Amino acid sequence: MSTHHKTTETKKHAKERRAGSRELIDKLVEERTEMLVLFCKLAGLAPFDDKKHHKPVRELLQDFCQVLVDYIAAGHFSLYDRIVNGTERRREISELAEQLYPRIARSTQAALDFNDRYDCGDHCQIADNFHDELSRMGEEIASRIEIEDKLIAAVMR
Repeated sequence: MSTHHKTTETKKHAKERRAGSRELIDKLVEERTEMLVLFCKLAGLAPFDDKKHHKPVRELLQDFCQVLVDYIAAGHFSLYDRIVNGTERRREISELAEQLYPRIARSTQAALDFNDRYDCGDHCQIADNFHDELSRMGEEIASRIEIEDKLIAAVMR
């Protein structure tokens, strides 16, 4: 086999791997967008002591929790997992992912904790400090998005 043919095959395989990465990234960004829309709707609601809004607020909160977990899973168990577990061949991306992973893990845990506290249907007790908790969750989401964008930019180079 000629060197030219090997180079062509290598480029072809790299292009196929990047297409796979692109699909994972597209799914992640789609989940992220849906989650951000729900987050903004939830953050813009009046305080939770308004009785007439309890049902819609609870439904919106449940929707947000579900999409938040889907978004976390889309990143954590596909893109990051793929990079950290050796599927990514570019050393600089693996090193970047390893460097960023503790922050990703922290935001994953914060999202799961939020979900555990508020994904409880109609019997859910919405805490008086809910807006503070939602604000902290928003800060974790913003941090995670910043990390993801660094990783996505590196993967797509």
